[in-house]
Amino acid sequence: MTQPASECACRRSAATATFELTDEQIAFFRSEGYLAVDQVTTPEDVAFIRELYDDLFARQAGREAGDQFDLAGADEDGKTAALPQILNPARHAPALNDSLLLKNVQTIAKQLLGPDAKAGFAHAIFKPPHHGAETPWHQDAAYWDPTTISSNLSFWVPLQPATPENGCMHFVPRSDQFDVVEHRSINNDPRIHGLEIHPALKDDYITDVAACPLPPGGCTIHNGYTFHYAPANRSDMPRRAIILSAGVPGKKREKPRRFPWMEKKQTARNARAAGTGQGA
Repeated sequence: MTQPASECACRRSAATATFELTDEQIAFFRSEGYLAVDQVTTPEDVAFIRELYDDLFARQAGREAGDQFDLAGADEDGKTAALPQILNPARHAPALNDSLLLKNVQTIAKQLLGPDAKAGFAHAIFKPPHHGAETPWHQDAAYWDPTTISSNLSFWVPLQPATPENGCMHFVPRSDQFDVVEHRSINNDPRIHGLEIHPALKDDYITDVAACPLPPGGCTIHNGYTFHYAPANRSDMPRRAIILSAGVPGKKREKPRRFPWMEKKQTARNARAAGTGQGA
């Protein structure tokens, strides 16, 4: 019989990190702007996280606060979400913070960013079988503070095999050398939270592409400027992915920018977060 996640968490809280990157992996990341690692935690830990993950999506944890929403749709109540997402999953499932995964990611973050790096669970994305939407090409930093050059990493971890058929990660190698380019809301619809690189720029920036299939408990790592994408889920299985972030304080830009694609947003998620009650 599988033990409840709460009981497993009591034992895990004392666990220490069991994984770190090799010198070769670090060199690849610094050269290419991304890295795929086959295993950053144990099958037991994956099962522990997956139990918490499934519960979060079953109860739409955090919806009233704006943490649960449809990343690729207008997020209208009563309609099937194309790409359900939950921000800050550990806020709604604190036992995640007892996972071995978090401890190992913290170790990797310090290797790549220095001793001041801090890691945590950023969000979880669920792609239902057959209709889970693609995550379009974008840069994470396009969502962030336009006045700052960020020093943040994302750790994307599948909780089942991740394949090109169900939505594994794809990257443009060495694309981290670019600053944030023009983005827009998906389908140019300001009601949609998710972003995509402006279609007029795709041929300029989306050139060589590396697909990164992974076993459960593997991980991809990229920084906020690396172009990345995940296809739609056309398989018979759900595609579960949990994403951790790590960072150190960024640097203020000498010439501050604006991100008009963020200023234009009129999402139900933002309305709920602001307490207006829309979409609750």
